[in-house]
Amino acid sequence: MCYICQITQSERVFTIAIVAYPGVQMSAVLGLEDLFMIANRNVRQHGGRQLVVQQLSKQAMSQPVLATFDAVILPPSLENSRGKNHPSIHAWLRAQHGAGALMCSVCAGAFWLGHAGLLQGRAITTHWDLEEEFCTAFPAIQVNAEHLLIDDNDIVTAGGLMAWVDLGFFIVNRWLGPRVVSQTARHLLVDPGGREQRNYRSFTPPLTHGEPVILALQHWLEAHVDNDITVETMAARTHLSRRTFLRRFKAATGFTPNAYLQNLRIEKARGLLERTQLPVSEISWSVGYQDPSAFSRLFRTTTGLTAGEYRNRFGGFRRNPS
Repeated sequence: MCYICQITQSERVFTIAIVAYPGVQMSAVLGLEDLFMIANRNVRQHGGRQLVVQQLSKQAMSQPVLATFDAVILPPSLENSRGKNHPSIHAWLRAQHGAGALMCSVCAGAFWLGHAGLLQGRAITTHWDLEEEFCTAFPAIQVNAEHLLIDDNDIVTAGGLMAWVDLGFFIVNRWLGPRVVSQTARHLLVDPGGREQRNYRSFTPPLTHGEPVILALQHWLEAHVDNDITVETMAARTHLSRRTFLRRFKAATGFTPNAYLQNLRIEKARGLLERTQLPVSEISWSVGYQDPSAFSRLFRTTTGLTAGEYRNRFGGFRRNPS
């Protein structure tokens, strides 16, 4: 499938390949095509450059490379497709990159670039929930899953399933300019910037590690985050020595006790901000922070938003009008 807009000989064309690999999220493929089509319409209002978009199947990439694209996009997958056993696609991706194409991925699309050998020594992002899986598959690649998009010049990676919108605006800005980004965003009723993955990232305590003593402590922590809790407090509840407790807790959960407790407290604060209109100071105390200003700094460092900004963006509770 190919969308080619009507252009004149005097207009500069940028070619974009969207890879429809096996298991690709087709809503992202089609959404990107639509976003670029709308951007092109906005350009045509005053003349100028255009984006030519082509959707490529596995079969198309199995053929000899006949054309080089300005950009190649690997969209997300909803079917756990990771691209490990597709050597013909890997070769095609390497050829495109070697010829100067901007290589882009969204979410699990980064696995395809990884298996093609294009991410060594790079800083990349993917969906925060895929971070551990990606690091296991590619331990030499630096993953920064708190970022929604990382521009590493010839490699651009974006985070979650819907980050194809952010990548689409990035490409529009790169080749068509900020005015077209603004026009396209208004048309789609989409905020074109200012998001980070850490705004959305949630903490899910690991509970299937098979350590009953540590699991019992985790259950206790869930109900007592407002307590004054130290490592010594936690070790005492497990009846383990401090040294043994630290080793077994980290092995079971993947976190140090203090990091685990901090993540748990911030996650509970997120929930209170989403569901209630409690003052931030009261939320701070209810999750174990006696200094509201220290809590506010930690919350912003963790989520990328102030507590008020987080509530405005994600709060589901609304006061009845008086």
